[in-house]
Amino acid sequence: MPWLKLLHITAVILWCGTLLYLPAALAASASAATGDVPTDTRHRLLRLIYTLVTTPAALVAIASGTAIFVFQDVVAVWLMAKLGVVGLLVLGHGACGLLVLRVERGEYRWTRGSSWVIAATTVIWIAAIAWLVLEKPQ
Repeated sequence: MPWLKLLHITAVILWCGTLLYLPAALAASASAATGDVPTDTRHRLLRLIYTLVTTPAALVAIASGTAIFVFQDVVAVWLMAKLGVVGLLVLGHGACGLLVLRVERGEYRWTRGSSWVIAATTVIWIAAIAWLVLEKPQ
């Protein structure tokens, strides 16, 4: 069981880290008129980060968290609250994906502001999850 918790924690750190990075990268990409990196390369890099790092990390985090939940047979109020906030984090994940698509299509209107809203709410949701996990009754 410790290896499953280690896998879960590692995947959560990777998922949350990329969810904090992507909005900043999207906002920078939307506001950069010209730069050292060509626009197509920048857009491909954003998509690769989203599809090859963020999404697999999210799937591993959710699958390993579900396995821990099933194997330990825990049903508690704090866990249900945590799962609710994780659902909000999944919505933020989807919102980042939509912004990646918008940036790829060259639709930069509202992208920068949306990116910062997603980043701020992601920080709140990550903090709420951390608080729920650390303050759970033993």
